[in-house]
Amino acid sequence: MGRAFQNRKESMAKTSDQNAKVYSKFSREIYVCAKAGGPDPDANLALRSLLDRAKKAQVPAHVIKNAIDKSQGAGGEDFAVARYEGYGPGGCMVIVDCLTDNPNRTFGDVRLCFTKTDSKIGTQGTVMHMFDHAAILVFVGEDEDAALEVLMDADVDVTDIESEGGKLTVFAPHTEYFKAKQALQDAYPDIDFEVDEIQFVPQTTTPIAADDLPNFEKFIDMLDELDDVQNVFHNAEI
Repeated sequence: MGRAFQNRKESMAKTSDQNAKVYSKFSREIYVCAKAGGPDPDANLALRSLLDRAKKAQVPAHVIKNAIDKSQGAGGEDFAVARYEGYGPGGCMVIVDCLTDNPNRTFGDVRLCFTKTDSKIGTQGTVMHMFDHAAILVFVGEDEDAALEVLMDADVDVTDIESEGGKLTVFAPHTEYFKAKQALQDAYPDIDFEVDEIQFVPQTTTPIAADDLPNFEKFIDMLDELDDVQNVFHNAEI
């Protein structure tokens, strides 16, 4: 699982190059999270974790503040979660997560990305069963047994732990995210998570042939240009 996760991170790294896009995506997600659970990170654990990730991504403080302030205003936008599944170039499996205030527009925009790159958008459940909805925590460390003991003592259902390059990667069901993170923070007060996210991790990977690579890159670029798209998960092996 870990290598599949790393493949996805590497192939998607270029989508974080445009700061304005990154800020916009975080701003929208913070707005939705604060509106749903309240603006206090101490009371809204999902918001607290999201703010941690935003700061690691160097999202400016004023962008974060504006999103939280906006979430507490009267009226405002009404964003809904939209998720699309299908097969991308080369037959890879794809999940596209969006936050939208206009589902019809968003579906049309995402479908165009599929059709313009010889891909096929599917119905709900088309490829979801081939991904694990997992909490992923990566931090500096080498002692897998000690970390596993900490998590087991906290009654965390750990899926896997990997040690590579002086870093530990913990995988757990997405429902165990907060419990796993808190257990590690309690055991290692100075812990600094390099990755602290809930993601769809592919169970298998699909190699992308050289002939399909240009179309695959076009597909990812087109999705990344859409303001409504928050995350793209795939099992492509580049």
